[in-house]
Amino acid sequence: MLWVFFAALTAAALTSVFWPLLRTPRGPSRSAIDVAFYKAQLAEIERDAARGLVAKHDAEGAKAEAARRLIAASETPGPGAADASQTKARAAIAAAVLFVPALAIGLYSAIGHPGLPDLPLTARLAQPAAKLDIMAAIGKVEAHLAENPNDARGYAILAPIYMRLGRYEDAAKAYAAMLRLEGETAERLSLYGEALVAAAQGDVTAEAKTAFESAVAKDPAAPRPRFYLGLAAAEAGDKTEAKKIWTELLAQSPPDAPYAPALREKLAALDGAPAPAAPGPAQNPALAANIAGMAGPEQAQAIKGMVDRLAAKLAENGQDVEGWLRLVRAYAVLHESEKARSAVVDAKRNLAGDATASARIDALARELGLEG
Repeated sequence: MLWVFFAALTAAALTSVFWPLLRTPRGPSRSAIDVAFYKAQLAEIERDAARGLVAKHDAEGAKAEAARRLIAASETPGPGAADASQTKARAAIAAAVLFVPALAIGLYSAIGHPGLPDLPLTARLAQPAAKLDIMAAIGKVEAHLAENPNDARGYAILAPIYMRLGRYEDAAKAYAAMLRLEGETAERLSLYGEALVAAAQGDVTAEAKTAFESAVAKDPAAPRPRFYLGLAAAEAGDKTEAKKIWTELLAQSPPDAPYAPALREKLAALDGAPAPAAPGPAQNPALAANIAGMAGPEQAQAIKGMVDRLAAKLAENGQDVEGWLRLVRAYAVLHESEKARSAVVDAKRNLAGDATASARIDALARELGLEG
């Protein structure tokens, strides 16, 4: 017991003396923030290029520049790099501290339990490491921004990640911070408006519409804000304006643009042709693209969050027949039959005064096998 006391006393003394020398700076270094920023920028350029939002030659040029800056940032030593004298000091400290582990080994041999089984490797590998890594990275950048709220690069890293995780309100706040710190561009305004639309369950709010109008004023050819302005017109009942916006956008877009099928579907719906029912609550290609690009668990979480928000919205406004149709179909896709049947009952109760709407709910229930 006496030797245990001496070991503890020695460890405490060494810790108190050498701790200030062993400490490393808190928080991510500037070079780490830069590296994370340029990695996120590369990923965002690739996603926009894949979705047809950026011309191929423009994307290649942007990727080359981001890659060049990423390499430069990776080669920049962070503030935690030690000089030669500090390295020698730490080596001396390490030599001194070796006596404590040596004593600990002897004690463990005498009173420990080396026969106890370790945590199996398969159990450790089963942990969602990728999820933990990204959440840890988000936490580090958030901590950095808490101390440096005017670092626009931190918000540029977090905003697209928030969108992919379904944290749309946080994404909107991050894009708003970028606009405040770096000024307005068509791209930033469009992304901010899109985040507002996502946070509003696909509705183009007044604030989002203003952002899209400002984006088009800066870049009349930008497809993203033009799509949403057409959607805003359709939501306001101005089918003529919506058709004009979408027809022009479709005519000026590449035939294989990823958003072209959605545009054709929207135009067909304006002309009175039946449009295919959406498989879930998402109403626009941007939200669908974000969800489709997520990993399995993140995708399930994002879809569930959207369905829950849609259900809450319908609880406040039960006269939205399109919303009820999306909710019923979403529950069916998620294999939640009881919730789907309950949504059918709730929809018919709220839409009792609208025979056409009730008939559409009944038709969907029959299609999905939810009757009875």
